[in-house]
Amino acid sequence: MAQPIGRHFLQIPGPTNVPEQVLRAMSAPTIDHRGPEFARLTLDILDAIKPVFGTAGPVVSYPSSGTGAWEAALVNTLSSGDRVLAFETGHFATLWRELAERLGLTVDFVPGDWRHGADPATLAERLAADREHVIKAVCVVHNETSTGVTSRIADIRRAMDDAGHPALLLVDTISSLGSIDYRHDEWGVDVTIACSQKGLMLPPGLGFNALSGKALQAVETASLPRSYWDWRPILEANRRGFFPSTPATNLLYGLREALHMLADEGLADVFVRHLRHAEATRAAVRAWGLDVLCLDEREHSAALTAVVVPEGHDADKVREVILDRFNMSLGAGLGRLAGTVFRIGHLGHFNDVSLAGTLAGVQLGLELAGVPVRAGGIDAALRVLARRADA
Repeated sequence: MAQPIGRHFLQIPGPTNVPEQVLRAMSAPTIDHRGPEFARLTLDILDAIKPVFGTAGPVVSYPSSGTGAWEAALVNTLSSGDRVLAFETGHFATLWRELAERLGLTVDFVPGDWRHGADPATLAERLAADREHVIKAVCVVHNETSTGVTSRIADIRRAMDDAGHPALLLVDTISSLGSIDYRHDEWGVDVTIACSQKGLMLPPGLGFNALSGKALQAVETASLPRSYWDWRPILEANRRGFFPSTPATNLLYGLREALHMLADEGLADVFVRHLRHAEATRAAVRAWGLDVLCLDEREHSAALTAVVVPEGHDADKVREVILDRFNMSLGAGLGRLAGTVFRIGHLGHFNDVSLAGTLAGVQLGLELAGVPVRAGGIDAALRVLARRADA
């Protein structure tokens, strides 16, 4: 590729584009993480992040990836040999299963086709059959980053309540938090798992667990080994605005700014914006004559769209052409989807004109890669974007 001109279009579904004001906030001098200025920073963040999770309860933060936040959720609530129920909704659900098994947990993995979310009816059947309450936790990926499918967590919670089952509900919101409507308290989630580099508009490096009262009770009896991941010393130190180990100080500067940005726009408007961009993207894909991977209209992701290329064509070749010619990165197909789909990220710090440019690059790339597409995709997307957000 020749020296690229203009900005790089980072349209993978995370890490996402980091806003200039967040980058500037992170460039401030590092301060003493045991001093009063840092304590004020921490307490401000711990209060401001709660609405993003939809919780009044505590949110624990780690210098970690989302995978670290997965591990923290499991080791603080479960014991070796415990049985958990999980749904095969895509590549990341599969990785979570593997992590749980390496920790010594027994995972009942409900098979899936990677084109649908977790099925509440199947969950109801599994829980009804578990009369001895052997299942200790239900693990669900809210927004499966590999497929562009969003599971209906409120319906999952309803199925658990209708079954009268006491299992914990653990939910991965790594690619949905700050982009898709989410309600930790209202939906009765026990541990919500998240990270910094997607809807929160930061670089990678922060992992989060939002905790219910039931989860805090479980930590007292859980016996999986934990030290760094233990919630208790973090919660204790957080009361005074500190952490038990060295925090990612400059990422926390950026987090404070990102939370201010979300609050200034208004979370409801943030979610509407993401829904519009997702709808416009699907309109373009369908006008091109291509398929969206997600098959359930209730489960389309507002954060990304996975596009199926026709048989005989290579999605990675499309991505290669687009990167080489237009300096734009799209998400690869992961796991069993390698080479058959590409993923368009439309989350985080992103606006209508950026989406229009993204879709123009995709259309040109499809044509140059020899994928047969119909004209009109851009126009279809623009018609969606031209509608008032509140129409």
